Amino acid sequence: RLMDDLIEHTVASGTVDTVLNLAAGLDARPYRLKLSRTLQWIEVDLPDVIAHKRSILGREQPVCALESIALDLADAPARRALFARVGAGGRRVLVVSEGLLIYLAPEDVAALADDLHAAPGMVAWLFDLGSPALLKFMERGWGKKLTEGGTPFRFGPAEGTGFFEPHGFLWQGAHLFANH
Repeated sequence: RLMDDLIEHTVASGTVDTVLNLAAGLDARPYRLKLSRTLQWIEVDLPDVIAHKRSILGREQPVCALESIALDLADAPARRALFARVGAGGRRVLVVSEGLLIYLAPEDVAALADDLHAAPGMVAWLFDLGSPALLKFMERGWGKKLTEGGTPFRFGPAEGTGFFEPHGFLWQGAHLFANH
């Protein structure tokens, strides 16, 4: 609910005109949040995930302009091209990456942050962030199964949001803002 409120507030404030949802999964926010019809919502995930989501929500109508992109975010050149395309044309983009960073290695999070910062129009980034203590706590319950499944928890920086400062993002309120 907190992420929903932050997205709705940011969009309603006029700060952004586009939401870029990375690793969107089955997120149905473009269908259920109070959003402007003119808002551009772009969801990105693996091809199988996008196809599955389309099969589930195929007849539903989003409340805003929705574009679904099948892309493996680990493909750095394709990711950079997507970010450049999304930010082109004077767009002001809120990036959302809920449930993604915890599964990435620190160097992969750093590369993602660098790519977002280098792209035009990326003004704010909203994500969930774990601490080293939270990762240890969660690993006691789910860690073994996640590791066996090839998706261990990997990212919970000791420096918290300070991790992102060398990559061009400064913490302000509930978002990281691009420092251009």
